[in-house]
Amino acid sequence: MINMQIILKMLLALFIGVCGSILFIYLHLPLPWLLGAIFASSIAIRFDNLPIQSPKTFSPPARILIGLTIGSAFTPEILDYIDVYFFSLLLVIPFTILTIICGTYYYHKFLNYDIKTSYLGSMPGGVIEMVIIGEEIKANISKITLMQSSRLFFVVVTLPFIIQYIFHIDISGNKLITIPIKNIDLFELTILIILGYIGAIIAKKVKITAAYLMGPMLISIAVHSTGFIHTPVPDEFLKFIQVVFGTIIGFTFKGVSLQTIAKTFISTLGHFLILVILCAVFISITYNLFHFPILSILLAYGPGGQSEINLIAILVGANLPFITLHHIVRLLIVMNIAPLIAKRLDRRETT
Repeated sequence: MINMQIILKMLLALFIGVCGSILFIYLHLPLPWLLGAIFASSIAIRFDNLPIQSPKTFSPPARILIGLTIGSAFTPEILDYIDVYFFSLLLVIPFTILTIICGTYYYHKFLNYDIKTSYLGSMPGGVIEMVIIGEEIKANISKITLMQSSRLFFVVVTLPFIIQYIFHIDISGNKLITIPIKNIDLFELTILIILGYIGAIIAKKVKITAAYLMGPMLISIAVHSTGFIHTPVPDEFLKFIQVVFGTIIGFTFKGVSLQTIAKTFISTLGHFLILVILCAVFISITYNLFHFPILSILLAYGPGGQSEINLIAILVGANLPFITLHHIVRLLIVMNIAPLIAKRLDRRETT
């Protein structure tokens, strides 16, 4: 049971995140509710006297809301196009494998990281899962966390600027496809949230990866694709989700020296450039072969966390089913091969 003092510390951290968001709105910067919260919280943690704590307790409900939002995009009309995505989804397999191989080679050969840390740090997604696997095989947990967090940070920070200043899509506000709560059917919304919570609990019990995201998403797909529910997640909730995730991302750098952060950032930047090159190649191939919208392809191959990429996709009005299916395939590949190869690497080092 979390006591009131911890809750107050989390709420203060979220308040600081909101202040950062307001600053970014004032400066007309892209994705202000997310990036502003990252900016403010990453600065706030440098002050030891501030009574703040990472709002991780708010992460499960935020993930449930994202899952419900993603699922609401799966209308019967959109689902008719899934067979069209099939060959594009096949390209995710070589993309994911090349990402892992190139990342592992870069960290191990060029930066002299041990092979286990290099391998798990190069995985495109699943930060928490990679840390858990790393603990089991005695890899460098703090380094894996910082490597994964840095990659996520680069992706989340650069994508909005690419979208706004290269594709000229305005995301300075959260207003493209969202609906304010005053225009929402509150009865349907309540049913949707209850069903989402039930879906999360069931997914957790049957040990589905990313249960708090996947369970509600599957429930939402079922009720929206059948027309049982038409209500989406309202605008105000999506703002809350962005602040929560932005603040949590900012806290990933807590307790880490600026020198270590700078050194890891520089080293991870090399890996990020490799990812950019691989993404550019596969985005180009997918676009030329299938002629899907370039923005949706960009987000489909974006090597960030599934929640964060889907959140950006929601805010720019991209093709959510297309993007989500590609990330699900990538996540399934990562979560199936990561523990198997990691254990082999561990046995090789111990023999």
